[in-house]
Amino acid sequence: MQLATIGMGSNLGDRETTLREAILWLGAGCGNRLRSCSSLYETEPFGKTDQGWFLNCVIQIETSLDLLGFFNLLQEGEARFGRIRRERWGPRTLDLDLLFFGDAVYSDSELTVPHPGVANRRFVLEPLCEVAPDFVHPSLGETARTLLGQLAESSRVVCLGSPPVVQP
Repeated sequence: MQLATIGMGSNLGDRETTLREAILWLGAGCGNRLRSCSSLYETEPFGKTDQGWFLNCVIQIETSLDLLGFFNLLQEGEARFGRIRRERWGPRTLDLDLLFFGDAVYSDSELTVPHPGVANRRFVLEPLCEVAPDFVHPSLGETARTLLGQLAESSRVVCLGSPPVVQP
């Protein structure tokens, strides 16, 4: 089994319901096991700021899939929940970013793991620190907590409270 860490976001439609249903689908619905789920965070958009705010969270899933199989599952999940790719950083019903896959370091034309933006995005690091503050970034050698402490990026990230799904 591998531990996959996924950053999730939504800024179209019923954001909370979409995230909750996607978490349940990725977990038990796909034969994986949900290990942890952060609270929901409302966050200002990153990259393209003239759009609605996002709901974000970070989850950890135990999976028997390999890296590329799991990445394909995430792509399937985005399509299943209505994501249409029109523009980079544009509005979306569901965004599933593979942040980490165990301690794998991998890169090709479609996928880079660890996700290259992890260390520079408050909307990822705050929920990541909630579920895995001592997780060591495989490429940078720093914990999530340390990366958050070093972060210069100051976008607004508001914790809304409890996780969108019940922990296993």
